Amino acid sequence: MLDSVTIDQLRTLRAVAEEGSFSAAARKLGQGQPAVSQAIQRLEKQLGLRLFDRSSRVPRLTAKGEAVVAAARRLHEDLATFQSVVGRIKSGEETKLALVVDAMFPTPALLSFVRELAQTHPGVELTLEVELLSAVTERLRERKATLGIAGADLDLTGLEQRPIALLSMLPVAAPSHPLARVKGVITEEHLASATQLVLSERLPTGKAGTVDRGVLSPKQWRVADLMTKHALILGGLGWGHEPEHLVREDLSAGRLVQLRLAAWEGGPPPRRPLALVRRKGVPLGPVATWASNRLTDLCQLALSADHHAT
Repeated sequence: MLDSVTIDQLRTLRAVAEEGSFSAAARKLGQGQPAVSQAIQRLEKQLGLRLFDRSSRVPRLTAKGEAVVAAARRLHEDLATFQSVVGRIKSGEETKLALVVDAMFPTPALLSFVRELAQTHPGVELTLEVELLSAVTERLRERKATLGIAGADLDLTGLEQRPIALLSMLPVAAPSHPLARVKGVITEEHLASATQLVLSERLPTGKAGTVDRGVLSPKQWRVADLMTKHALILGGLGWGHEPEHLVREDLSAGRLVQLRLAAWEGGPPPRRPLALVRRKGVPLGPVATWASNRLTDLCQLALSADHHAT
């Protein structure tokens, strides 16, 4: 019966298949050859299958034997994963990490983080969501995420925050846009006839959204996706504020033009603070603690690289 087949029997089977003979398998397992031969014979009887062809001096796996060895190999891999999960649970290490990130978080930093997580904590299951504005904090409050990267200028009631970076928000437009052809400073009069593209939020009915910042044109188009907004600006369909790290290459290549707005003549364009956020009073496990530190470091590194490239 299959219920009586043991892990040790399957390990012995794999040893014979991988070493090429009963004697070599016996040496690998630290057993006598008769014990190995008897173990394989018992396994064949239990399975009701002939696993080895013994017609020649060196036994060879039958086709059925090869299939059983392959299944045993997968079973041992699953067992190793099981043992790893149990070990992590015993040590207090998490088996899952749920992360929600504002869309303005630098994509290269996020890719590096996911790559490092896979290498450093290969057994951890990652749930990653990319949201906008207060949708990030909502996921945390709903307990759908353990950690978040959100704007520190949002309502963070019930959440703890750790500032990690300041994003420079540049007013930009395509070279074909009328504002890009204005000589000198762009005034309110110029903006009165120009469509500004503004990020909007996907929130349930009745939920208050984030207060608009940097909205200067009376005519606005609202989009709920950062990359859609970027594409519309590149297409000359409006102007808007975008994170410096997102538009750096487009500015260098001449696909976008930075606008000189009268509203920002007295100082730099608006900057958006990013913070690592989590629910108050909820301790972080080893993986989440590692994640919070790596997200911070990688974000700062990505923004620093952009700054030095200017």
